[in-house]
Amino acid sequence: MYTNQNFHLSPTGATLAYHHEEANGLPRAVVLICHGLAEHSRRYARFAKAMAAAGCHVYAHDHRGHGATKSADSALGRFAAHDGVAKVIGDVMAMRDLALSRHAGLPIVLLGHSMGGLIALNVAEEHPTAFQALSVWNSNFHPGPAGRIAQAVLKLEQAFKGSDVPSLILPMATFGAWGRSIEGHRTPFDWLSHDPVEVDAYIADPLCGFDASVSLWRAIFELTFRGAKPDSIDKLPKSLPIYLVGGGQDPATDKGRAIAWLGETMKRHGLSNVTVTLYPGMRHETLNEIGYAVATAGFAAWLDRILPQAPS
Repeated sequence: MYTNQNFHLSPTGATLAYHHEEANGLPRAVVLICHGLAEHSRRYARFAKAMAAAGCHVYAHDHRGHGATKSADSALGRFAAHDGVAKVIGDVMAMRDLALSRHAGLPIVLLGHSMGGLIALNVAEEHPTAFQALSVWNSNFHPGPAGRIAQAVLKLEQAFKGSDVPSLILPMATFGAWGRSIEGHRTPFDWLSHDPVEVDAYIADPLCGFDASVSLWRAIFELTFRGAKPDSIDKLPKSLPIYLVGGGQDPATDKGRAIAWLGETMKRHGLSNVTVTLYPGMRHETLNEIGYAVATAGFAAWLDRILPQAPS
């Protein structure tokens, strides 16, 4: 069951905490989930059960610096002391290999939310034959000049304070600014969802909402700009099924415009099977929003299109 926590040793040295949901009936695919910044994999239980009902095995692990995953070179809020991006990508591949060893022959769909979407696209670009489909939810690969300014600020913070302390500037420029952008907000985290129950659960969760380190923020911007580079996108198979999801009231993605931009960019690079779905009334956490069932059903319908038949 998804609520049971499991552990898998990654070649990077991390002991990955993960959750797994078995497909109902005859399985037709594996969905591998990459969660977002300052959260963890346990929060995807409802979605995992829905995907199991749709005939998919589901695996979701805690990234380095998150949840219950442990390694000698990371703590809550950072990927690693060195080479964090390479290691977090290696961890995703370790989970992919674990799933493939258990479910040989099934297509593997890589799904990432927010920071997890940044990771997922970079993984798919670095390993272009490893996944049979890709889905990116609520990720911003197009921060523009503000993103470059943030990189410069982080470089200065690292020079003066070090890399493994919380950034003072980035939380104010991201989580703080997004929270203030919600008119009449009840809490600083209303930007996540219209659903007060989900927002309160996030706030009450000791493994959510923490301040990321300078090194983790630098890794996030590395993933952001590298993932959207033309030569990176060109590594993806032209016929790879890609499903992009955004919210029209999500301040973290410029109200979904960043998702639309990613879709158009991919199409310009010759990717022929890109689907973009924007939910006008939703904020950042589509799967924890009022109306989440519609978004879940939309993803299941996309799976029906790209996986028309279960294997016999």
